[in-house]
Amino acid sequence: MKQAASLAVLLGFLVSCGGNGSATPSTDAEPASTSSAVSTTSETPATTASTTVSTTSPEPVDSMRAKRYCEVLLLGPSTEGVSATVWNSFPMGDCPEDQWRELDGAAIALERGSAFALLNGPRYWLMDAVERDVSDVISTTYGRIDMNQYATITINDPSSLGQRYTPQTVDRQSTFIFRAGRTVYQLRTDDGRLFVMQSWSQQVDPTLVEEGLASLADRLSLPPGWTYEPFTLTADLVIGASAQPAQVLQDELSNSYSLVD
Repeated sequence: MKQAASLAVLLGFLVSCGGNGSATPSTDAEPASTSSAVSTTSETPATTASTTVSTTSPEPVDSMRAKRYCEVLLLGPSTEGVSATVWNSFPMGDCPEDQWRELDGAAIALERGSAFALLNGPRYWLMDAVERDVSDVISTTYGRIDMNQYATITINDPSSLGQRYTPQTVDRQSTFIFRAGRTVYQLRTDDGRLFVMQSWSQQVDPTLVEEGLASLADRLSLPPGWTYEPFTLTADLVIGASAQPAQVLQDELSNSYSLVD
């Protein structure tokens, strides 16, 4: 069911990952609301889809941190290289494992007319909130999992697929908020840039949990001069802006990080 790990490394976002817009990888297309959760149930078969436009905001929750999600990315050629439309299960539900395992990337690609469908997950958010406009969010169903479209990624250089610790530009039209008192996990590059982990992944290591992130430096093969360390915030950390593209990279465990401007 799951596709090549090299593609997952690049496209894991994201954004989230990670917003609704165009980007150059990775993903982790972020959820439609700063703090929201909706639980829905669909009996649609795995190869049947319905598409609607959301007109209301989901129910609020205290924080999205540690909330589980998964993504479907539809890839195909574009005039600029390769493009991917990102569909994310948050805040529609928590991507139940049995429903996630039912999905077939090849069947989804055939049904949606895409060259390739990447199944990205499960993943877990580390920010507390995301701020963005939710008025134009489009929804669909993959198997029994409801998802929202949050990004369209343009990969100008297909040779960058699978490259770790390589920042990619993501136009996600959103702001990530990490609350004061939270522990964040940061990468500092050899030239002084700072990246903060926005989501961790269980694609490479299914046993990875948040408690294991503090000692992750022992497991990472960082580029020369780079460092990884946890840091407890004394004030809210805000990353990105709706009108400014983000810079996102991944480590070898498919964890995703955003550049702190």
